[in-house]
Amino acid sequence: MKTIELLSVITCPHCGCQKEEEMPTDACQFFYECEKCKKVLKPMKGDCCVYCSYGSVACPPMQKNKSCC
Repeated sequence: MKTIELLSVITCPHCGCQKEEEMPTDACQFFYECEKCKKVLKPMKGDCCVYCSYGSVACPPMQKNKSCC
């Protein structure tokens, strides 16, 4: 069985700030506020959450090849 990664580095598309975050395992995260520029990130069209759009690792449900929220 594949190990599910719970840490992902989110990169802000507005200022380039990067921060490692622990992803929730029981819900999608639809919004994320960048610490540096304070812009609120939302998932890109077709993605289920901010980790799938801006993270270095997809969210846990997508890693498991399951549909997300």
